[in-house]
Parts: sequence; C-alpha cells; structure tokens
Amino acid sequence: MCNKNVSASTDSKTLTTSGIHHLGLNVPNIKQTAAFFIEQLHFSQVGEKPDYPAIFVSDGTVMLTLWQVKDVANMVSFDRTQNVGLHHFALKVDGVAALNKLHEQFCSLDNVEIEFAPEPLGDLPIQHMMCLIPGGIRLELISA
Repeated sequence: MCNKNVSASTDSKTLTTSGIHHLGLNVPNIKQTAAFFIEQLHFSQVGEKPDYPAIFVSDGTVMLTLWQVKDVANMVSFDRTQNVGLHHFALKVDGVAALNKLHEQFCSLDNVEIEFAPEPLGDLPIQHMMCLIPGGIRLELISA
C-alpha cells in the first residue's frame, strides 16, 4: 500500500531504468516453449521452479521466465487485436543474413507459424520478421 501523502525524497528527473531484467510469459507447455528457445535460438536454461512450474531461459542478455498455464483446457489464447498486454516481443539478431537463416530454419518447423518473412522495417536500414512460436507467443526478429 502506498502512502499518497509522503513526497518522494529523490528528484524524479534522476530516476531511470536500465533495460529489461526478464520477461515473463504464460505458455501451455513450458517444456515445448523452452525447447524452442534452446534448440532454435541457442538460449540456455538458467533455472527452473518445478513446483510452480516455471523454466528460465536466457541468451546472456535477455532472460525469459516461462510459466506453465494451470488449466490448459480452459486457457484463452491471445488475440493481438483484442487483448491488453503483450502484443509481441522482439529479439535482435546479428544482421540480415542471420535473419534470413532463421526464417529458413523456422519454415521447416511444424510448430512455428511465419506471419511475415524478412522485410524492410519501414524506412529504416534494417529488416524484421514476425512469427508465432510454440506457446502461442508472437516473436519479432530484427536484424541489428
């Protein structure tokens, strides 16, 4: 609970954040989603809470917390045009060649749906692609 009558002692102009610590995603099958990140994007499993259950994976920069949906039979899938919250998340890849290689790799997978292939990102000198990965998560990949 916050006491609304107490003023902050720190000047709010000096406060800042320094990036995402982790991103938590609810998924219907944490093992399948973790395997996608580990096998396809070379993340490492950095932790696990079997009693929750949750699996933590990281690429050394970004950590993802994958939480198991409790009642998969009654879960509601995300609709990017109707739901409030995470629309998608984007990961950087090392250049257009890496992006094209991942596109080719993902096209061979039955559990990944390519929303659009690598294409220019507006007027920027970079490319991106969007896909739906195991767990029903929209993932954008952007060439850096």
